[in-house]
Amino acid sequence: MADLGVILGDLAAESQAIDDVVALPASDWARQTPAEGWTIAHQIAHLAWTDKKALIAARGSEAEWQAEIEGLLATGESYVDDGAAEGAKTPPRELLAEWRAGRAELAEALAAVPDGQKIPWYGPPMSAASMVTARLMETWAHGQDIFDALGVARENTARIWHIARFGTRTRDFAYKLNALAPPHEEFRVELTAPDGTTWAFGPEDAGQRLTGSAVDFCLVITQRRHPADTDLVATGKDVEEWLGIAQAFAGPPGAGRKPGQFA
Repeated sequence: MADLGVILGDLAAESQAIDDVVALPASDWARQTPAEGWTIAHQIAHLAWTDKKALIAARGSEAEWQAEIEGLLATGESYVDDGAAEGAKTPPRELLAEWRAGRAELAEALAAVPDGQKIPWYGPPMSAASMVTARLMETWAHGQDIFDALGVARENTARIWHIARFGTRTRDFAYKLNALAPPHEEFRVELTAPDGTTWAFGPEDAGQRLTGSAVDFCLVITQRRHPADTDLVATGKDVEEWLGIAQAFAGPPGAGRKPGQFA
């Protein structure tokens, strides 16, 4: 069983790593990131916005969450971009303070969710541990956009194990998002961790396999790198197909990044 306290600690550490790198002059918050139309301010605003939505899901009733969803859908399909754009208008110092306060409040709320209780979300309902992992995944992904915009090399740690595991567990979700039938066969995924050890997921005797860097795998399943720009090696046509559609985050299929974009 996942240790909620450990994942919450890793989420806090990953958030702080981004917090540290955005200690920038206000003008630098207007830098464009690889996400088209999104500046650094948009990225932080989105994290703050999503934390607020997760707080509603964690603390509210099913009816309150349904009302939230209906309200968002009524504004059109661009509500995620709209939320980021609106938040990005906030002065950087205020926006950073808002994100800090919001993520602390969310961590407290998620720590208080009773064992076995599911939290509603834009995708399937999740346990508190899965919700924290999803927040870690998204925080890391949007942080990557910020690191890329600044041209700063990121120091990845064993914290990304949660993201790698989440990526393997959301395999079928990605197929369904693309209106495809998931393969019946499980895959074997063997990844080289940042410290050089191996992380393995799936049956050892699986016929279809994926090997490579854990960092590259996390970049692909969060659509921050095109598979062609990574060291990932797919053995089997279904694994190759999965790499092309892999998506660990909720929402419609993303455009991802172009091959050669970070060459």
